[in-house]
Amino acid sequence: MVDPGAALSILFYGGSGVISAACVREAVAAGHRVSVLNRGQTRSRMLPEGIELLQADVRDSGAVAHALGERRFDVVADFLAFHPDNVAQSLEQVRGRVGHYVFISSASAYQTPPARLPVTESTPLRNPMWDYSRNKIACEDLLVRRYRDEGLPMTIVRPSHTYDETSPPLFGGWTTAERLLRGAPVVVPGDGTSLWTVTHARDVARGFVPLLGNPAAYGEAVHLTRDDALPLNAIVTTLADVAGVGADLVHVASDTLCAARPDLTGPLLGDMANSMLFDNTKARSFAPGWHARTTLAQGAREIIRWRREHTPEVDHDLDAYFDQLVARVR
Repeated sequence: MVDPGAALSILFYGGSGVISAACVREAVAAGHRVSVLNRGQTRSRMLPEGIELLQADVRDSGAVAHALGERRFDVVADFLAFHPDNVAQSLEQVRGRVGHYVFISSASAYQTPPARLPVTESTPLRNPMWDYSRNKIACEDLLVRRYRDEGLPMTIVRPSHTYDETSPPLFGGWTTAERLLRGAPVVVPGDGTSLWTVTHARDVARGFVPLLGNPAAYGEAVHLTRDDALPLNAIVTTLADVAGVGADLVHVASDTLCAARPDLTGPLLGDMANSMLFDNTKARSFAPGWHARTTLAQGAREIIRWRREHTPEVDHDLDAYFDQLVARVR
């Protein structure tokens, strides 16, 4: 058992994504010793000095064993497991060398659409619309069985839609943001009144780090989100206001959006099209006083600043599809 308040040795599987990079930075700021294991191919987010960089494909157990050597860790935070086979493999890789396994699941695993709001950790897990979510549920089921049968020290974390300056929280991401910034019509699912919870990554990280090595969190699942939600329309117009541009919103039924692009069905019908609001009381039981402090307007200013210095990746096929939809609607 880790002494409360002691500096931890933490291994991150991942560490370069929107959420994981923020969690790495927060863990270092809290005084923990951090190692990051990934393929070393993503450098869009700066990581702090002093961390240990280990390079391997986490799905190659031989490469992972070579990269880890004889190292031991208090915690492994697994941001790279998306299927129960991944979880089983990760657990085998860190067997005997890690005290606490933290699995990053998804709030999209919750009942979709939810029968009632706000969503709590006791809300049933069921998402018939998205394979990604069903696989995350299967991962959780495996971990719960291991906890019940073997006492595996594990914790499940469920972020909702999380963003940073490199990833605008819009349907269509940068493809939509670029349309907005150049004055093109922006496609919004449904009538734009669905409530959507968007949380800045650094706020998730502030709630995440207190879970690490915390025996009170063993066997628990917890989500980390803002306490409030905004209509989809307001998320677009907030970014537009900060950028100083107009917002020409074109509303398209979610079913219509997915008809010619089945790849949108999971992220839209299995997630964003449904109003979601979360109760974070449980998170505050591990991190007293924690709440998401970054407003969308603040986050939007960071997104616009980042855009001035970078050229984001745009999905040109999706952009053309949006043009088709706009022409059809109008």
